[in-house]
Amino acid sequence: MPDTSKQYDAVIEMCRELFINKMKDYGSAWRILRLPSLTDQIFIKAQRIRSLQQNAVRKVDEGEVSEFIGIINYSIMALIQLERGVVEQPDLTLAEATDLYDEKITLTKQLMMDKNHDYGEAWRDMRVSSLTDLILQKLLRVKQIEDNQGKTLVSEGIDANYQDMINYSVFALIHLGI
Repeated sequence: MPDTSKQYDAVIEMCRELFINKMKDYGSAWRILRLPSLTDQIFIKAQRIRSLQQNAVRKVDEGEVSEFIGIINYSIMALIQLERGVVEQPDLTLAEATDLYDEKITLTKQLMMDKNHDYGEAWRDMRVSSLTDLILQKLLRVKQIEDNQGKTLVSEGIDANYQDMINYSVFALIHLGI
């Protein structure tokens, strides 16, 4: 069985490096984004991946990899926003944002390891297109929960859906050879 933990860490290190570099360029400007705005950003990325998977012609020279990385990083931002709330002005230093990123990834990776144990790494037999569809399904669920002001009757919360989107994106990037 492949070493999922090491592959996961390699993917996250690449995503984390991009997050840090964008923090250096832009600061924590993303902290002003409300949760639905982050959800919509993720939705756009997932829709683009699906379009790339279905269409033979590409007019922009960026593939699925950068979009899956975007889904991971925006989902982490969303998890931070869920915990910390939205602000009117950027308020996190690079060190603070990186610590929060690492905290969210630690929890999300543990969730993946627990599910992998129970599901027997079933994701390894899935297609990248199926992972994309699952991400889109999770996004539609999150949008519905947001429309319900965060209330659910029997379903997991928004945070679990963001964590699943991160993990599905990591799986897709592993499948894509990253």
